[in-house]
Amino acid sequence: MKSEFASERTLDLRTILLELVEEGLIEKEEGNLLMGSHRTREQTLMHPLSYIALQGLEDLRNPGHILDELHLTEWLAKKVALNMFHIDPMKIPVAKVSEIMSYQFAKRHGLLCVGVSSDLVTIAVTQPFLTDWEGMLAQTVRQQIKRVMAVPADIDRYRVEFYSLARSVSGAEDGGGNRPSGAANFEQLLELGKLKDPEANDQHVVNLVDWLLQYAFDQRASDIHIEPRREITRMRFRIDGVLHSIYEFPANVATAIVSRLKILGRMNVAEKRKPQDGRLKTKRHNGLEAELRLSTLPTAFGEKMVMRIFDPDVLFRSFEELGLLGEDYKRWQSMTEQPHGILLVTGPTGSGKTTTLYSTLRHVATDSVNVSTIEDPIEMVEEAFNQTQVQHNIDLDFAAGIRTLMRQDPDIIMVGEIRDKETAQMATQAALTGHLVLSTLHTNDAASAITRMLDLGVPGYLLKSTVLGVMAQRLVRTLCPHCKQEADISNADWDSLVKPWKVAKPSKVFQPEGCLECRNTGYLGRQGIYEILSLTESVQDHIRDNLDLIAMRQQAMREGMRTLRLSGAQKIAQGKTTLAEVLRVAPPPEK
Repeated sequence: MKSEFASERTLDLRTILLELVEEGLIEKEEGNLLMGSHRTREQTLMHPLSYIALQGLEDLRNPGHILDELHLTEWLAKKVALNMFHIDPMKIPVAKVSEIMSYQFAKRHGLLCVGVSSDLVTIAVTQPFLTDWEGMLAQTVRQQIKRVMAVPADIDRYRVEFYSLARSVSGAEDGGGNRPSGAANFEQLLELGKLKDPEANDQHVVNLVDWLLQYAFDQRASDIHIEPRREITRMRFRIDGVLHSIYEFPANVATAIVSRLKILGRMNVAEKRKPQDGRLKTKRHNGLEAELRLSTLPTAFGEKMVMRIFDPDVLFRSFEELGLLGEDYKRWQSMTEQPHGILLVTGPTGSGKTTTLYSTLRHVATDSVNVSTIEDPIEMVEEAFNQTQVQHNIDLDFAAGIRTLMRQDPDIIMVGEIRDKETAQMATQAALTGHLVLSTLHTNDAASAITRMLDLGVPGYLLKSTVLGVMAQRLVRTLCPHCKQEADISNADWDSLVKPWKVAKPSKVFQPEGCLECRNTGYLGRQGIYEILSLTESVQDHIRDNLDLIAMRQQAMREGMRTLRLSGAQKIAQGKTTLAEVLRVAPPPEK
């Protein structure tokens, strides 16, 4: 049968269905049924590939796989001899591509510029046989034009986003942004609006903030950095622990964005000389809430803002999802079931200590216990806890907070961080009087937490009678399950990771590859690796003023404590991460 694609024409549903039947991708009955089915006006306006993808048809040439829009587009690109282009918005210079053609021109012809170089403009198309636009565009750009295929739904989505963003930046730069007033409660609930048609009359700065937050959620960012430079302001996202450059705003636009965020976070907009903290709560497009903690810092080129994104869903994740498994989980669970004592979680900033504490509290916070916290600041608001924020201006610090909480009939007390002698002593006193106290310290490993508490002035005999255990942790990036590939590591590298333990090298390990799901990084998400020190009697015997840290650590290891690196080795053997990733985050063993 002669291909229906032979002539230049607009693709229609019938043409594509006939080709799919001809090539054996779908049954003839399925094709006939779809050709004769009634479509709503919205479905009629859809690209044919988008409509077919909605039906969830099985690919007959690849049983068990659905003909989604990506696979259909790849099939069509091969049929029409065009390269397939996967749109990654983080790698597209939005300011440049939006200048190549007007939004009306791009929408009318089903186009999106996805790349601009000194001599080449790359255009993603939804209609590969319609080329009348190419001559008109060539006269304007005076550069070579390369056509590629991209998923039609992605072209439609990013066309709106890119042009809305570019228009909002331009409007804000011209002073067209209106700044709304803030609310007067503890956390502002910000309803994110969907980006509208770029030609609509909008509030430019409001649109930019909406885009910024929604984009961060879509990219799974944990932090948003807005960093002023001499001429421009750079925006970066931290994704799976690594910073990625996202966009560069004109300086005055970034100033307006920061002011809008300061209003929402109930911060002083006029004060730019002092650091400030704020917070807001917002809803994602899927209806789920997210909390953001805002922090500003004066720098040489202006006010820098960092927003930490807290996902309330982590409170409801199991310890298995967090990476706490097997014997480590049993040891931690047995500690949290004790009626009184101190549990410490240690690690550097960004190692997941807060998530572990909140998840632990969420599991023990039943109707029969009173869980109270003193934090600086409150990281995530949870209705199951009684949360108090440190306020130094009224002398409400950690120590004063613990002292007050002890008169509030608590069962479990969470102290955000033990920083000084008074807080350490009050936490110890709370444990002695029959309360379970959870807190954090900044140390490299679990055993060093005991040394730190001694340095803070807590006598060794009190540590022996109060501290139940210490958990050190780090976060490692997990391999993308969609693209990870088998690899090999040398015996020497493996032995250096697990020493002094004699652990056999796993028969199969994996390495990152990169695909659409993980944005070609090879990693997707993070999990914890843990080192749990239980203060058994034999370990307590080592606690004294001239504590021998190495001897205490060795005793704990003889009793079952696994180092962070050994915990990471288990993750490698399970195919969840890589040797390089564990070595990157886990400290080397002490000599």
